[in-house]
Amino acid sequence: MAAFWDSTRVDDQEMKIYTSVPEGKGPLPAIVVIQHQGGVDEFIEEMTERVASAGYLGAAPDLYHRDSPDCRDDGPTRRARLLDVNVIKDVNATVDFLKSHRGVDGGRLGIVGFCMGGRVAYLMAAAQPAFKAAVDYYGGNIMVPWGEGPAPFERTAEMQCPLIGFFGEEDGNPSPADMRKLDAELGRHGKAHDFYSYPGANHAFMNRRGARYHAQADRDSWPKALAFFEKQLGR
Repeated sequence: MAAFWDSTRVDDQEMKIYTSVPEGKGPLPAIVVIQHQGGVDEFIEEMTERVASAGYLGAAPDLYHRDSPDCRDDGPTRRARLLDVNVIKDVNATVDFLKSHRGVDGGRLGIVGFCMGGRVAYLMAAAQPAFKAAVDYYGGNIMVPWGEGPAPFERTAEMQCPLIGFFGEEDGNPSPADMRKLDAELGRHGKAHDFYSYPGANHAFMNRRGARYHAQADRDSWPKALAFFEKQLGR
């Protein structure tokens, strides 16, 4: 497996993409990995590499690329500047990057996101028809728009691919009540989905470097996510 930074252009700016390429001949299916509010840090790099270890090309776009290179703001401050219109542009540019990649089968693309990235995965399941599978890890604020336009929740009827979601029962955002509301809305619109909730797990339970890492939830959820991708995308 090879892991490195690549880039593409969005709005005449460079957007870096952390890319992990598995061994073996292509073209391969690919998975877009969406950051948590900490950005494309060691945790997101690790998850992109875990995607590649499973046989998929992984690509994690830096959604904070509009900030200045010397920005020292914390994650919540940077996340608060994100707008859905720009997030959609950035993920669409990542899709174009993958479709032009000689090692990628552009007809087999998926998306997975963590924390704010889970929200983005939900949004992009509606906004980008190229995705054949979406995985939401504890995506918060799905009912809240970032800037003008509808919230991801309000675009549920537009979803074009199956979705699987993983949640912690101790999480406050998304809370268990939020999960039930999402489940009901997806069901109301006849959207294929499966949700899993883990007792004792809080937000960010997949981050092995964080204080809220929950090993059992990691061990159970990740194989389920990979089985879902294999079913929808192949390998």
